[in-house]
Formats: sequence, structure tokens, C-alpha cells
Amino acid sequence: MLSLFKKRFWAIIFLLIFLSVAFRFSFVLGEEVDSSAVLKRREQLEQELVDLEKQIGGYQSVIQEKQKESTSLERDIAIFDAQIGKSKAEIKARDIAIGKLSGAINERTKTIGTLEEKIEIERTSLAELLRKIYELDSFSLVEIILGYENLSDFFVESDSFDTVQEAIQASFINIREIKTDTEREREDLKQRKQEQSELRSIQLLEKKRLEQAEAEKNKILKTTKGQEAAYQKLLSAKQKNAAAIRSELFLLRGSPAIPFEKAVEYATLAWRKTGVRPAFLLGVISEESELGANLGSGNWQDDLYNCYIRIGYKSSAEKQKNAYLEITSELGLNPDAMPVSKAPYYGCGGAMGPAQFMPTTWQLYKNEVARLTGHNPPNPWDPLDAFMAAALLLKDNGAAEGTYAAERRAALRYLAGGNWKKPAYSFYGDDVMALTSKYQEQINIIQGLAKGNQLLIF
Repeated sequence: MLSLFKKRFWAIIFLLIFLSVAFRFSFVLGEEVDSSAVLKRREQLEQELVDLEKQIGGYQSVIQEKQKESTSLERDIAIFDAQIGKSKAEIKARDIAIGKLSGAINERTKTIGTLEEKIEIERTSLAELLRKIYELDSFSLVEIILGYENLSDFFVESDSFDTVQEAIQASFINIREIKTDTEREREDLKQRKQEQSELRSIQLLEKKRLEQAEAEKNKILKTTKGQEAAYQKLLSAKQKNAAAIRSELFLLRGSPAIPFEKAVEYATLAWRKTGVRPAFLLGVISEESELGANLGSGNWQDDLYNCYIRIGYKSSAEKQKNAYLEITSELGLNPDAMPVSKAPYYGCGGAMGPAQFMPTTWQLYKNEVARLTGHNPPNPWDPLDAFMAAALLLKDNGAAEGTYAAERRAALRYLAGGNWKKPAYSFYGDDVMALTSKYQEQINIIQGLAKGNQLLIF
């Protein structure tokens, strides 16, 4: 009986070893085949992105060069065309990036599934070994030793048994570690996909705005019939209408809109305190206010606190909640009644007021805002306080240097912090600078006419 047990036992041992080796071989071979195809596709996508980024850079160069020229019909139409082409190229680039990340996530998901299958096989192997150990333990040591013709055979087989058991156990632990690493990588990829989805949604809004600009371009061409003299006459009529510019509403996120002239007043006060150009500050505030469809329609519990909890950031959730409740308490406001940005499908909301400050960020600047505006405590939903806070943050980001590059960099840091160099965010800096140019022209018009046609350029 013991001899039969030995045969069955070693048959199972060799079978387990064969299955383990065969599975590892098929797994590695499958990885090589899959990785080769994935690598080829990834290289194709990378090349497409490089080509699109060249196109985007080309459009941007056209825009910047044309903006240096004197205002003319040809110049403005060229700028319109370059902006529209640039936007379409950026959206296509984001589509490719999102698709690439989705493919990577699917690839990692399949890898995790394969690893789980392998873990289950190893678990079954270990269970079978444990059962055989139990069967072996049911015999006394004397009976086991007597079952061997030579005592040395017993020790050899006993050592082999221990070695196989240790190998499978080590394999089980190793696969667990690989699975943990792969799951962590998949979560990282999901976050990157959320980031890209966020950028895509914003760019779609940008494209909509540029399509409106295209409609304006077509309207201009229809009105002027392509004649430069007619276009200059149209521009002259617009420039003389300073009253319309003053009364034009400047949209604010989470707060009532204000007349453009009031916005200029607040921006000018912030400029005197921080050195950040008024037109640039207006460009940033405008970009922040117009990029979201849900302007201040969220609430702190669902879109801030609970959202952070859902995505696994409990510590951040508590910090943001405590800061928000402290801010509203100091102001004597009902926290449940105050508007904050609504959580989009790609992340969490909770940003406050026209400058879209998160509660914890507002706490970093509120004392300086209070000192400069005289509002103590300052209110993130108050336009003047919001403008001052935004100017302080932009100053910290280098905007007070006043150059195109410094202002664009400051805008990108306002949006993305340490990730501002990523090409995916370039649209934001370009949008802000285009808005800055627009607002500078409007400021020049209303200030120039007020000073007897002597333009005042901040």
C-alpha cells in the first residue's frame, strides 16, 4: 500500500511541476506575442501624436506672428483659421491619447486576469500538496522508512518534496506581488485617462467657442465682401462704441456677472498691488468662468467631500471639508447654500467663486487678500476678493514679469501646477493669452477714449 502511495504521490508531484512550467511558458510566450503587437501600435500612435504636435506648433506660430501685424482683414481671417485648425488638431491629439490609455488599461486588465488564473492554479497545487502531506502524516515515521529499500532514498525524496513545496509557495507569493503591482499600475492609468478625458471635455468647449468665432469670421466676410476698406470701417465703428464695452457683462463663475468696466476696476486694483497685468488677469478669470457648463451649480457635500471619499482620498476630503466649513463659518454663510463647482464625470468639484479656488488653497491666501482689499475675512465669492486672490497666485507663478512667456507659464501653472509643461495643457495657456489680447484691446479703447483718444496700455 505504501509503495502505491509513493507512486501516486510522485506522479502528482511531477504533474504539478509540469503544469507549473507549462503555464509559465505559455504565459511568457503570450506576453511576448501581445507585447509585440501592442508595442507596434503604440509606436504608431506616438508618431501620430508627434505629427499632430508639429501641426499645433505650426498653427501657434502663425497666430503669434499674425498678432504682431497691423489689424487687417487678411490678418484677422488668418488668425481665425489658425485658431480653428489648432483646436481641431488638439482635440484629435487628445482622442489619440485617450485611446492609447484605454488600450493600456485593457492590456493591464487582461494581464491581471491571467495572473489571477495562474494564482488559482498555484493555489490548487498547494492544496493538493497539503492533502498529500496529510496522507503522509497518517503514516508513522517507522512505516514510511520501512517502505523504502534504502534509507538514503527516503531522505532524497523527502528533500525533493520540501523543495517542490517551497518553489510553489515562492511562486504563489511572487504572483501576488506582480498582481498588486499591476493593479496599482492600472489605477494609475485610470487616473491618467481621467486627466485626458477632462482635457478633452474642455477642448470640446473650446472648439465650440472657436466655431462661434468661425461664424463671426463668416459674418465679417459677408458684411465686408472681402474688402479691406469695408473691414476697417467696421473696426472703426466698433472701437468708437466704448459705452457698449463698458456695459458688456463679464461672466463670473459661482457669482453674479458684473459690467466689464467694473471688472477692469478690480483687475487694475489687483495690478497695483501685485504687478499682474489687468488684461491677463481678466483672461484667466474669463477662462476659468466660461469653461464649465455647470457654473457654480454644485454643493460641497456631494461634489467636494463625498466625491473625494468615493475616489479614495479620505484625508484630502477631510482637509477640504474642514477648510470649507471654516471659510463659510467665518463669513456667517450657510455652507449648504453656497455655490461651488459641480463634480464633472472625470473628477471632483468644490472650487469656489470667480477665481475657482479650492478651500485649502483659499486658506493659504486669505490673510494677504484681507490685507490688500480691507475685507476681513475675505470672501471667495466676492469679485474683488477673488480677483485679488487670483492675482496673488499668478504673481507667485511668475506673471508679474509681464512677458508673453511668463504670463502663459503662470496661466498653465494656475491650471495644472507642477504638470504645467505637459503638452496636453498647452491649449489653456493659448486660450488665456488670446483672451488677454482681446481684453487689452477693449481696455485700450475705453481708456483711450476717456483720455481723449490717448491710449493707456497696462
